[in-house]
Amino acid sequence: MSVLDVVALQLAAEPGNVAGNVERLLDAVRAHGRGSDLVVTPELVTTGYDLDMFDERGAELAEPLDGPTVSAVAKAAAQLGTTIVLGILERDGEAVYDTAAVVLPDGSVYPFRKTHLYPAEVPRFSAGQGLLTVDTPAARIGPLICFEHAFPELATTLALAGTQTLVIPSAVPIGYEYLLTLRTRARAQDNQMFAVACNLTGGGFTGHSLIVDPAGNVLASAGPEETALRARLDLDLITRERNQEPALSMRQADLYRPEAVDRLGVVTAGDK
Repeated sequence: MSVLDVVALQLAAEPGNVAGNVERLLDAVRAHGRGSDLVVTPELVTTGYDLDMFDERGAELAEPLDGPTVSAVAKAAAQLGTTIVLGILERDGEAVYDTAAVVLPDGSVYPFRKTHLYPAEVPRFSAGQGLLTVDTPAARIGPLICFEHAFPELATTLALAGTQTLVIPSAVPIGYEYLLTLRTRARAQDNQMFAVACNLTGGGFTGHSLIVDPAGNVLASAGPEETALRARLDLDLITRERNQEPALSMRQADLYRPEAVDRLGVVTAGDK
């Protein structure tokens, strides 16, 4: 497909109220997801984001990928014929992950586990060990979660793997919306791909989700209230932007390797 119809569901989530959060999420998916190719939800939208709560109840609130929440979301994805990116607290054995589960209309589920944990998250979650790209029926997408869009290398790695749309479930707090906007636009323009940042709102979270094109232009943006952002993404724009400024194809990867630091010439002002 050359056009991707995407919806970002900017929602609040009550900490610990999984049943209520999932019910509200599914209502929003049914209300806004019809006719879409891709629906993106915020980080940990099923449990809410509360680190103290995770200390006490993380193991209880986390679910396996074959649990009731993912099953309900998969049913909705099949009914609507859309791909849903679900922010969920995942349990796998004894490990608990901050996960973005990519749920396809055919019922397939592909988990991306947050690899770069924010320092306060390190004692609470296990870190994922790999990146992910998924060929959905409409486009190839690549997820990152919140803090991870501070790392340009991650987005570039996904772009080099053919990702057309970067999806970023987030829980950015009030006062840091400038980082959400700046980094989302930068990662899109750096790599000339689309980016969809879907952020929690309410309970100290800023909202301000946005959808950005490969030139870094904002196609749709939210304020702090609950809302559903929608945009149609012309995927051919990726090729046009990359032809105009072929930054990815002109990378000199040998200069970026760790061992290249040893060969770096450092000149101090005043030296001859």
